[in-house]
Amino acid sequence: MQRIRQICVIGGSGFVGSAIVQKLSTAGYDVKVITRRRESSKHLILLPNVQVVECDIFNDTALAGHLHGQDAVINLVGILHESGDASFEALHVELPRRVADICCKQGVSRLLHMGALKADANARSAYLRSKAAGEEAVLKRANELQVTVFRPSVIFGRGDHFLSLFASVVKVLPVIGVAKPNARFQPIWVEDVAQVFVSALENVSTYGRSIDLGGPQVYTLKQLIEFVAFILGKKRRIVGLNDKLSYYQAYALELMPFKLMTRDNLFSMEVDSVCNCPIAEFFGHPLTTLEAVAPEYLAGDTPRSAYDRFRSLAGRSFSKR
Repeated sequence: MQRIRQICVIGGSGFVGSAIVQKLSTAGYDVKVITRRRESSKHLILLPNVQVVECDIFNDTALAGHLHGQDAVINLVGILHESGDASFEALHVELPRRVADICCKQGVSRLLHMGALKADANARSAYLRSKAAGEEAVLKRANELQVTVFRPSVIFGRGDHFLSLFASVVKVLPVIGVAKPNARFQPIWVEDVAQVFVSALENVSTYGRSIDLGGPQVYTLKQLIEFVAFILGKKRRIVGLNDKLSYYQAYALELMPFKLMTRDNLFSMEVDSVCNCPIAEFFGHPLTTLEAVAPEYLAGDTPRSAYDRFRSLAGRSFSKR
């Protein structure tokens, strides 16, 4: 395989994409970021070796033009909720299939794809089913492309839509009803995810593989919300809902203009988002814990005091499961 120099990142201006692009730039790669709105990618434009371009990812001709001449492509496009033309089928199934096809036609030799932990063609959740179909579509081209699929659990970090969402709820509600309180997650830091992508680019042992990604510890959903409340210094009553009340809550929230949760999200949580992750094969150092990072972006103007306060009680308050 020829040395990778030119990399196109589809969906590179988002939360995870921004972290990956920054690490690619630092590593000396020439990076082209494809985005819907260049204006939303100002934080990337000034990075060395980074070019940000607008492109309609539903237009094969336009997409092929930008992938032409690239050594590798990273596809990070994904959604948690469907809205209008942004459907699971279009973005999780058809887009990966089209990207893989275009890579083959344009002579791109390397493709990294963002999947989802516990994606399954037989899952109750449409999100997980669509992710499984997209993963299958790109892995089918493994004879023509050097493909790697990464399947992360939930990803946390500054600017996330996971712990930060919990923080918004904790700040305003004295009592919090938690759907699927015992659903389990293995949160992984966004910077660790980004490093895995960069480290895997030219690692032949990752070719043709689907690799699960998870952090060093497992938490229930209720534990995570308790963690956020503690970091914020908020005393909140956190009540776990049974399956019926969880469904009603998800249905009610699904009707809101801004979807905090849908029934499909609920179905996704029926499957624990945990794994035995082989990251050490190419990562090379311990993964970062939630406790080491989250306090510094959740606690606002007093990150150090919140961090120290959490460390003093973490052993008995939020034990590893």
